[in-house]
Amino acid sequence: MKQKQEFAVIGLGRFGGSICEELGMEGMSVLAIDNDEERVNEFKNIASHAVIADSTDESALKEIGIKNIDHVIVAIGENIQASILTTVILTDLGIKRITVKAQNDYHEKILNKIGIDEVVHPEREMGKRIAHHVISNNIMDYIELSDDHSIVEVKVGRKMSGKTLDDLDIRAHYGCNVVAIKQGKEINVSPSAEEILKLEDILIVIGSDKDISRFEKNLVID
Repeated sequence: MKQKQEFAVIGLGRFGGSICEELGMEGMSVLAIDNDEERVNEFKNIASHAVIADSTDESALKEIGIKNIDHVIVAIGENIQASILTTVILTDLGIKRITVKAQNDYHEKILNKIGIDEVVHPEREMGKRIAHHVISNNIMDYIELSDDHSIVEVKVGRKMSGKTLDDLDIRAHYGCNVVAIKQGKEINVSPSAEEILKLEDILIVIGSDKDISRFEKNLVID
């Protein structure tokens, strides 16, 4: 039986706190770390363990057993210097997997030079999701896969309703691929070209950002 993965979240602000809560709800073992006693107390009943510690102090991290953690998420807020120093220490300690929240592109460049591949921009990513949703209520979700490619969930509106995927030929016209269709609680993966789309069906579409933008403007926005 596979051993349960151990997580640590450093920085219990809005982003780090939400990760702690989600991991806890999934039954994961989570070590919550912050230098603010009040924040730590908030997570004593949410995380497996919650400790007050200065993550820029290598001896403090060693003392709380950070070397035994499989995946550390550095979710430190405004203090870029603390984020970078913490990340350097974790790298030196040989942590298997490190994910870091970046404040800006400059921060990300430094993290990449340190050797961190898993860098997230939660505010930027959420901004893109909201922007796409406010353009049209038919755009349900938008997830950035890379700098140039994304995956989007779109509700079938009047422009697509009653037509098959073959009729729309989304790949030929827009360069995007429909990878699945949600119909109520059912998910049809790799749907047939003869599948007739109905109002309220949800298409899961993958492609380059430029192609997705053309697809949204022509078929999604009513």
